[in-house]
Amino acid sequence: MLIVMTTAPTIEEANSLAKGLVEEKHAACVQVLPRMTSFYIWKGNIESSEEFLLIAKTTEEKYAGLEFWIQARHSYETPEIVAVKAESVSAGYASWLTESLV
Repeated sequence: MLIVMTTAPTIEEANSLAKGLVEEKHAACVQVLPRMTSFYIWKGNIESSEEFLLIAKTTEEKYAGLEFWIQARHSYETPEIVAVKAESVSAGYASWLTESLV
């Protein structure tokens, strides 16, 4: 299982991305976390902006499609797309996740 994180500038875009990822079976579940402030370097300058964090659960087999899907629909020029392999996953959740992505 992979845990994939991305951010969006508005709640509308975050919800749209989350719903689309689940509808198109790129992720079994996507959580949208409340607004936060991000600080980052962009084109040589320190920037900050308010964003919403999306946490998607998927499989390694689905990752390439998920990444492509986000890049094609995201409003950012270079969206954050970071995947972390889940070290341990309960058997029931792993089974549900796999079945949800078929």
